[in-house]
Amino acid sequence: QVQLVESGGGLVQPGGSLRLSCAASGTIFSIYVMGWYRQAPGKQRELVAGIFNTGFTNYADSVKGRFTISRDDAKNTVYLQMNSLKPEDTAVYYCYRRQEGYVYWGQGTQVTVSS
Repeated sequence: QVQLVESGGGLVQPGGSLRLSCAASGTIFSIYVMGWYRQAPGKQRELVAGIFNTGFTNYADSVKGRFTISRDDAKNTVYLQMNSLKPEDTAVYYCYRRQEGYVYWGQGTQVTVSS
């Protein structure tokens, strides 16, 4: 089992920045992918960004150039630096970790971009 604890959401004005963190604990394997999905009201959950144990990263087209995902393997933690935030980035952001064929989810953290 893996537990994921997220932090860093909140309310920010358009053009502002936030950094999300997701710490994993439990049975951790070295081969994994971690990242973030988000879900806005009335919309399907969508991938925002992911990072593999190799360092490979992928991003949704809508966040490329604005968001950066990084990791600290010593802390089993991933980060999502979100810059130039837009109202359409408003959503609940969910951390995930996939390893050994299983996917684990965090509880979600609200990000609201509004003036």
